[in-house]
Formats: sequence, structure tokens, C-alpha cells
Amino acid sequence: MSKHTHAFQAEVAQLLHLVTHSLYSNQEIFLRELVSNASDACDKLRFEALDDATLYEDAPNLEVRVSFDAEAKTLTITDNGIGMSESEAIAHLGTIAKSGTKDFMNRLSGDQKRDAQLIGQFGVGFYSGFIVADKITVESRRAGLKAEDGVRWISGGSGDFETETITRAARGTSVILHLRDEATEYLNRWKLKTIISKYSDHISLPILMQKEEWDAEKGESVLQDEWEAVNSASALWTRSKKDITPEQYADFYKAISYDQEAPLSWSHNRVEGSTEYTQLLYVPAKAPMDLWNRDKKAGVKLYVKRVFIMDEAEALMPTYLRWVKGVIDSADLPLNVSRELLQESRDVKAIREGNTRRVLAMLEDLARKDVLPTGADWEALSDDEKQQAEQDAGQYSKFYAEFGAVLKEGLGEDFANQDKLAKLLRFASTQSDAVAVSFADYKARMKEGQEAIYYITADTLAAAKNSPQLEVFKKKGIEVLLMSDRVDEWALSFLNQFDGTPLQSVAKGGVDLGKLQDEEEKKAAEQAAETFKPMLEKLKQALKDKAQDVRVTTRLVDSPACLVAEDHGMSTQLARMLKQAGQPVPDMKPILEVNAEHALVKKLEGSAHFDDLAHILFDQALLAEGGLPEDPAAYVKRVNALLA
Repeated sequence: MSKHTHAFQAEVAQLLHLVTHSLYSNQEIFLRELVSNASDACDKLRFEALDDATLYEDAPNLEVRVSFDAEAKTLTITDNGIGMSESEAIAHLGTIAKSGTKDFMNRLSGDQKRDAQLIGQFGVGFYSGFIVADKITVESRRAGLKAEDGVRWISGGSGDFETETITRAARGTSVILHLRDEATEYLNRWKLKTIISKYSDHISLPILMQKEEWDAEKGESVLQDEWEAVNSASALWTRSKKDITPEQYADFYKAISYDQEAPLSWSHNRVEGSTEYTQLLYVPAKAPMDLWNRDKKAGVKLYVKRVFIMDEAEALMPTYLRWVKGVIDSADLPLNVSRELLQESRDVKAIREGNTRRVLAMLEDLARKDVLPTGADWEALSDDEKQQAEQDAGQYSKFYAEFGAVLKEGLGEDFANQDKLAKLLRFASTQSDAVAVSFADYKARMKEGQEAIYYITADTLAAAKNSPQLEVFKKKGIEVLLMSDRVDEWALSFLNQFDGTPLQSVAKGGVDLGKLQDEEEKKAAEQAAETFKPMLEKLKQALKDKAQDVRVTTRLVDSPACLVAEDHGMSTQLARMLKQAGQPVPDMKPILEVNAEHALVKKLEGSAHFDDLAHILFDQALLAEGGLPEDPAAYVKRVNALLA
């Protein structure tokens, strides 16, 4: 047996330098890479054996074995796949540009390419072993060669490697990692099993490890001669939908999400065209605890040809759908050097758009089935259909209670799907306390002559429902949508209309009810404004530091005053929210609208406490909409002085 020393290709030497200086931010992925390569070797043997069954020799069952020797500080990944000859080991392990699988794929044509679609590409993953090892030994024999034609490849990860011929009875490859002192944590069965479950559970052949049992005499766990599979050996998303039960879909969701509750809905599809990928996406029933943590990475799991790439591929799902769980398995995406950073590309954009459409379609389906049919529609259903309808009813309401506020973020993030999102939104209203009124429901109930969809935002539902700004709308029986999520006002600033009907905040601008306000009311309002003009000027002077303007209102019936913003201005509620979030807020003052017919407002005229009453009027209007006076002590002092 003669040894030969070879120099690494220049690119490999550069790569090894990167690897040993933290090319991968996540150290444990070396095992993912080596197991993936072992799986690829088995897939390759399976394909070549279609034409030559003798390649299986006396071991037709393909498998990967992971073992370790704590005393020798070695970790070994062994497969009984295609294996390598000495020349192939030199070419494949010493060069990046010429990988064995790449050459293999180039030899295929026509239908063979489709038949071999599960064969992975042998990339640079092998060299990730040097993250944890200061030396790697590879022992291999190609299927079909004699036992004495085996090869041993050894490298310390520097500028060269050695090869020698060996006798190896078993076909396939063993990669032996001589672990660094700081990497001995991987000499632990539980640790290795956890990593395999995380990254390689989907691999469609068994990954075996020796069983471990507690030895009472030795007081420690001892490895047994028996081997057991530590992965499920089945990629659920690669199977046909008709072969997967709802229970299996739910179990897979629980495994990838760590959620104990079954999902509300899922969608499993193979997308073909310019970009090919498989998507298995889930709508959870419960929001995660960290849903509102903006620093938390979120997204679906990404695989490329069944090779796990990352847990949270944010680029494949818009931020407002960060709660979606699932798997994307692409046939086209390239793997970059580290296999961790997903580069923005045309394929990524296509997958992202496809995922978004699919999730919104699932939500549309849930929303459509949310309410049980009635009357003749119900009677027309079969018993099975009635049972299914009862199961589906209320599911969208359940989803919306958990994720509705996040879904609204899409109005400002996803303009391409804004119309679809608008149809999915639900609100409470002056006619319904339940958060179940859609824009379409509202439009269907609009009064004849009504030209806008009216809404109000507030900190709480109670504050919105009892806002003085709703008084004229209640008087005329005009429905107003009540919005109390913190995101509402920001989100609605991106949505100006729904199905051709403009949206109008009742807390902004003047109230123009159009055809719903008769001429007599308009004339009375104009006359009151003219009569009250001297008082308005006096109020403006008293409140010049607080109010931008003071005017006679057309929206109040029972209350003395309210605060409003300009048509396109920032409301006091949004200003408060931004301040609480530590965001800069432009210097702005609200408009004070006063009810000239109210007794308190009439009392202002000729009062010796005019300035105090004016400030109380303003501060009470601020309190009514959920705010606090700028100087609460001064407000209390003024009220106490008048009560004394």
C-alpha cells in the first residue's frame, strides 16, 4: 500500500481557511452536510442499480450509520451507497468545481433527469467537517470494485491530503472526524440524535445509531450492539396528497412548530413552471408567544432537493405572514457557500409570491365557510356536508382573534394583495360588538345615499363605542366600524377605499354626510357658526397653546366638545402610540369642535372663569377619546375650584 500526497485545488485551500474561521455561524450543521452527502451517495447507487443490480452486492438495504468513539474522540458517518475509487476520491475531495454528482448529472438526458430528480448535488458540504475536526479520514470503495480497491483519504485541513489503497469489504464510504478538544460535545448520543432529528428527519432512508442502555453497575449509559433508526425516514411533503391522512398532516405540523394544537388549515402543492418547488403550509390555531417580537426571526423551513437549509427562511414569506408554519422544498434554488444565507433572486421572489397567494387562498376559504348556511342553502346539503360545515364554522373567527392584527400589517406591506387583504379584515361596529363585520357586510347595509364607509379608531373597543364623535351617526342610524387594534390607524392610512367606496375616519376633518344631511340641518349649522363666531375667537385665544383651531361641530349631539384631526393629519391616538413606542412625533395640535347648543358651552359666555372652563372643555374632550391632559394636576385644580 503506497501513500501519495496531493495538493488541494487553490479554491479548496481558500475554502478550508474560511471553514476553520467560522464559515458557518451554526457549528452543528456539519452533521447535516455529511448525512446529506451520505444520503446522496445512496440515491446515486439506487439510480445506477436500475441498469446494473449487481452494484447492490450483498447489501440491498441502503442506510446511513452514525457512530462515535469517546476514547479516540472520533465521530463516523458511514453509508453503503455508491462509494468512491481512489481517482474519484482525489478528484471529488480535492476539487470543488468537479463534484462526483455534478458529473453524474451531466451524463443524464431526457427522462433520466426526471427519474433522478431526488439525487442531491455534492457541494462543498464535506469540508464543513473541519469546523469540528482537526483531521478527517475518509475510507471508501466504489460499488462494483474489488475489496482490495478501496481508498483511504486523509487531511488535516491544510494545503494537502494523502491517499492510499486499502482493503475494504463493504462498499460505500466512511467519513471519520477526529474531533478538536472543544468539539467533544458531539461524542454524545442524545446530542447527535437531536441534531439528526432537527436537520435530517426527512431523509428517505434510515439513519441508524447504536442503542444505548443504562448500566447500573458502571453507573453510566452503555452502547449496545443493536442499531436503531433515529429518523422517520420519510419526507412527508414529497409524498402524494392522497397517501397522507389528516392526522399525519397534523402530526407533522406539531413536529415542526412545537405546537400541541392541530392547525386550522393546510395546503400541500407541487408548483411547476419557470420555478419548481413543493409547498406545505399551515395556518396555526394559536399565536406564538413571541408573535410581536420584531427581533424574532420567523418563516418557513427551506429545503433544496430535500436537503435542509434553514429553519426560518424569512425571504420566502412576507413579514405579515410570519405566523405561517411549513416547508418549502425547491428544485431550483442554488446553495450558496454556507448554505445558510438565502440570496434574493428571481426564484426567491416567485416562491414568495406563490406562498403569499396560497396562504391568502387558505384564509379566503376559511372565511367563506365561517358562517353556517341557512334556510334552503342548509337544507340542500347532505348529512356529511352539514357535518363538515359545522366543523368549518367559526374557524376563521378563531384565526382572526389570534392573528387579525398582524394580518392588517399587510395593507402597508403588500400592495399587490391589498384588495384580497381588505376582504379578509373583520371589525366590530355600532351594530355588532363581535369582531365579525367585513367591509362587504358594511357596504351591503349602507343607507341609501351614503357615500363613504365610516370608521373610528380608539385604544379600546369601549372607548370607540362611546366616543362623542359617533353621536350624529347614532342619531341618524349610520353604522360606523369600531377599530381598537394598535395597528389599525397605521394600516388604514394605506387603504383609501374598498370596492370603489371611500373610507372616512369620523375623527378626521369635517363631517360631511352628503345626501344623508338635509338642507335645514346644513343651514342651521352655518347659522350657529356665524352666531357663535365671537365666542370661537375667544376660545382660540384661550387655547392657542393646545388647539390648532376651534370650530362649531356638526357631529355632536349630547357632548359639549370633541377633538378631531385634519383630513390627512395624524390623530391624537396615533401620536400617543408613536410616543409610547419611542418614535419621533411631529409637533401637532388637534382641532377642538364645540357643541354650541350644549349647556356647558353656553355657560362660557360672560363667565368669570372663561379660561378655566375653556381648558376643562379641551381636557375633557381629550379624556373622552382615551388621552390624558398634558398637566393632570392643573386639570384637577381647575375642576376643584369650580366645584368649591
